[in-house]
Amino acid sequence: MSDTLDELLGVARQAAEAAAERLMAHYRTHLTVQTKPDGTPVTVADEEAEQVIREIITDAFPNHGFYGEEGGAFGLDRPVVWLVDPLDGTKSFVRRTPFFSTQIAAMAGGRLVVGVSSAPAFGEMAWAHAESDAMLNGEMIRVSDVGQINDASISTGNIGTLARSSGWDALGEVLSHANRTRGYGDFCHYHMLASGRVDAVIESDVNILDVAALSVIVERAGGVFTDLGGKPLDLDTSSVLAATPGLHQPLLERFT
Repeated sequence: MSDTLDELLGVARQAAEAAAERLMAHYRTHLTVQTKPDGTPVTVADEEAEQVIREIITDAFPNHGFYGEEGGAFGLDRPVVWLVDPLDGTKSFVRRTPFFSTQIAAMAGGRLVVGVSSAPAFGEMAWAHAESDAMLNGEMIRVSDVGQINDASISTGNIGTLARSSGWDALGEVLSHANRTRGYGDFCHYHMLASGRVDAVIESDVNILDVAALSVIVERAGGVFTDLGGKPLDLDTSSVLAATPGLHQPLLERFT
């Protein structure tokens, strides 16, 4: 990879800031909401934010690939591929709640190496690359040192598939022994995990574009981020088990 990680991260942050301007221009306005073939909503805010991100990234790195939530993918076989969800949390956005974000990640050689998570209505931007500290609003962040389930604050997100599987009993056992359970969801519980405010996140229904950037941030903050089977993330990832180093293995044993 000829481009440095600092260069990739700098462009990702620039793109996230430009997307935030587009999103906030539409936030709490009367938007037309369309439904995509997969049943999820999309608005002009999603489309404009992705367009500005794509322009900034492809202008800076014309030889990189790009995989966007709204505009599709090209160049997935190139050495560096960008994974972008311009508006993760469209349902929150259209209902005028602040739990939405822009997710921008870079993958090099199949490894996620850059992550930016921008939540403009919430007032947070987190970022990291594979050789940096994790940062939140310019301050270095770290996961907590909690290593016991009965001391842990655990947050769940989308868990519909888990609810329909044998893993539902495992989740019930985990939550019944946790010190505190919440469902912060979306970007929010990953920011909280990376900064030591919750200790584990469990989800069974995600897209790689939702969590690619967040995985880099959590890992550079000292956490462990896999799917519910303990596998590293790839383009087909659909679940998450993210936790402090001491909690990840005990939780994984309950789901595998």
